[in-house]
Amino acid sequence: METGDPDDFLTLLLLAGHPRVELRAVTVTPGTPAQVGLVRTALSWFELDIPVGAYNLDHNRECVSKWHYRVYGQVPPSRDAEPGPELLLRLCDQRTTLITGAPLKNLGAAIALGEQRNTPFVLGRLFAQGGFAGQGVVPEAKQLAKFRGKQVVPTYNLNGAPKEALRTLAHTGILGRWFVSKNVCHGVYYNAQMHHYIAGRRLRSRSLDLIYKGMDAYLRRKPAGKKFHDPLAACCAITPEIGTWAEVELFRQHGGWGSRRRPGTNTRIIVDYDHERFVATLTMVPSGPN
Repeated sequence: METGDPDDFLTLLLLAGHPRVELRAVTVTPGTPAQVGLVRTALSWFELDIPVGAYNLDHNRECVSKWHYRVYGQVPPSRDAEPGPELLLRLCDQRTTLITGAPLKNLGAAIALGEQRNTPFVLGRLFAQGGFAGQGVVPEAKQLAKFRGKQVVPTYNLNGAPKEALRTLAHTGILGRWFVSKNVCHGVYYNAQMHHYIAGRRLRSRSLDLIYKGMDAYLRRKPAGKKFHDPLAACCAITPEIGTWAEVELFRQHGGWGSRRRPGTNTRIIVDYDHERFVATLTMVPSGPN
């Protein structure tokens, strides 16, 4: 995760208290003491004593947005973190799901570290917010207007560490990769209607109460709402049936990313989503056998 945008922190709050999640660790990029302190404080709200990993604990900026402090208060910095790549290499195995909402620096470095030590990095499932599926993958009727007809667009999380992203795509030790891409997540909003819905449920869940608090402050300044990229990716990891997926090959071209249909890659990208299932998973409502 990162802390330049509310999305990642709200996703952490969701995962920390969700009844279908056993949160085992959090890695942060770049991983400043201010970021580690914020993550440690959030985990304490859920009485979670789990490892935190940082890509670069000596980064020369705080990298925490003003929104975090304005809503949740000032928190002390902390250096209570281990190297993020080391942490991922140690904890991940074929039973693990990794959710990423930031550039893939920790993950890419963990793969490289495993190669250096001859202890290959293994991961069961990766759910990554990022990538793009457009013309040729997404039916025209499902393409958002701003992406209609496009095959390649820039995408922040993959462009933030392109070498690591390409290493992640090529690594055979990741058994399955799911990308929650722009054409879908840019159409998913937390707005006044969602806020009203969560208001009636927030008191039964520490996660929802804290998410409500954060978004209440956000909506007062930006009443149109917020795209909910990373929480959608997290909910897809919990309930993959939220998404309609295409098996693809992701590629990078002229600073942008695209995908083309290709079987046998174990890499899937979202082309549509079920809004009701998403909301049910977000608000922790049982949604049948899935």
